[in-house]
Amino acid sequence: MSAPVFLAPGDTIRHGRQVVLDGAEGRHAVTVRRLAAGEPIVLADGAGLAVYGTVNRTEGKDTLYIDVDSRTEEPAPAPRIVVVQALPKGDRGELAVETTTEVGVDVIVPWTAARCITQWKGERGAKALAKWRATAREAGKQARRLHLPEVTEPMSTRQVTALLATASFAGVLHEAATEPIATAAIPSEGDLVLVVGPEGGITPDELAAFTAVGATAYRLGPTVLRTSTAGVSAASVLLAHAGRWS
Repeated sequence: MSAPVFLAPGDTIRHGRQVVLDGAEGRHAVTVRRLAAGEPIVLADGAGLAVYGTVNRTEGKDTLYIDVDSRTEEPAPAPRIVVVQALPKGDRGELAVETTTEVGVDVIVPWTAARCITQWKGERGAKALAKWRATAREAGKQARRLHLPEVTEPMSTRQVTALLATASFAGVLHEAATEPIATAAIPSEGDLVLVVGPEGGITPDELAAFTAVGATAYRLGPTVLRTSTAGVSAASVLLAHAGRWS
C-alpha cells in the first residue's frame, strides 16, 4: 500500500529537513487516518511538488511533524486532457468528477448545456461548484496524484465552442456518430478537449456550433453510456492513445 497523500502549501514544504502538517489536513491525518510515528506520508501542493517522509510525532488532534526523506517536482502532464461535462442531475456530477479525476483528467469544465435538467444559479450554483472542486481534491489525493485537476467556472455553449476552437483535439461524444473514438488520431501535445452531453443529449444547434470550429463527433461503442460514465470511458481512451498511460 502506497503512502497516503495530504495537501499542503508549496511554500511550507519546499524547504527544510522537517515539515509540519496542521489544519484540516493535519486533523484528517491524525484523527481520521490515525497516522503515528514511523509511518510513511506524502505531502503535495497539488501542482507537482511533493515531499516523501516519515511521521516523527503527532501533537494534539491536528498536527504532525514529518521528517523529510526526499522531494520531487513532477512536470505537468502532456498532452492535457480536458473534459467538458454537461451538468448531470443529482449526485452524478460528483461521480463524473471523481472518476475522471482518478484516471488522470487535467481540467474539468462544467457545461450548462441546453438540455441540462440541473441548473446552477446563485447560491445553489456556488455550492454545487464548491462540491465538484472538493470532490476533485479528495479524489486526487486518493489516486495519489501530485497534480490536482482544475475545475473551472461553469461555461456556456458559446464559451465551450471557443475552447474547442483552440484545442489540438476536439471531440464530442454523440450516440449517432459513426466514427469510434478508439480510432481517432490523438496528438501528442496541446489540449485534448472532450465534450460530454447531458442526459437529454446534445442539441442539433450545439453540435453544429461545435463542428463548425473543427470538432468531430465520436461514439464510444455499441452501448449508450450515462453522462456520468461516458466522460471517464472516453478520457481513458485518450489517455492511453496519447501515451499518458505508457
